[in-house]
Amino acid sequence: MLSIAVCDDEVIECCNMARKIKDVLQDMNIPCIIRQFQSGRELLQASESFDIVFLDIIMHDLDGMKTAQIFREKVSDKILIFVSSSREYVFDAYDVEAFQYLLKPVDDRKLKNVLQKAVLKTESCSQEFIIVSRERQKKKLFLDDIYYFEIKGRIVDVHGSEGIFTYYEQIGELENKLRDKGFFRCHRGYLINLKYVDGYNRQEVIMENGENIVIAKRRYDEFVQEVLKVMRENGGIL
Repeated sequence: MLSIAVCDDEVIECCNMARKIKDVLQDMNIPCIIRQFQSGRELLQASESFDIVFLDIIMHDLDGMKTAQIFREKVSDKILIFVSSSREYVFDAYDVEAFQYLLKPVDDRKLKNVLQKAVLKTESCSQEFIIVSRERQKKKLFLDDIYYFEIKGRIVDVHGSEGIFTYYEQIGELENKLRDKGFFRCHRGYLINLKYVDGYNRQEVIMENGENIVIAKRRYDEFVQEVLKVMRENGGIL
């Protein structure tokens, strides 16, 4: 069962959004529990762990952006969706890894589209992994924990949230394992996780962990297509 929070200091708008969300999920035959909050402080003090949080930005006392920053310090893997009457904070939303940014009044079709994507993300959140071998031992590597693979001959350095893990594998075998898993070979020596791309230009990719990775000229156009596809699937501005 999905656990959803709706936070808006305008009581009527909070109730209306909660009702719309419930109606959409009922049509999708997805059971849910929805809690409403009239302030960021109430949301942050809640003891529940929510799968999806709908958060208004322009609120009295503690605004939505500050609420989101504190929320992200507590949990990094939950879906955060901003709802606002202003486009002013669109780029700030990236800093707290917002899944979507919806403009008020929220169109019913757009809300349904966002919820469908959010539900898929919660269902797949990603326990996908690959098995690799080192020193006759097997190790499970969760794809969501990996920023990129660095390949030097048959030596593979896995750069992830827990540091660097090194093992031996041929690049062709690794590419086959990662096919359709959201990774892209931007250079002969790098396979990057597209979900962690923070920005790019024609020469390099800027990853969310602050590292810059070179892009081969002949791979640039395909890279742009793939990274935009991932952005559309995982979030954006509607």
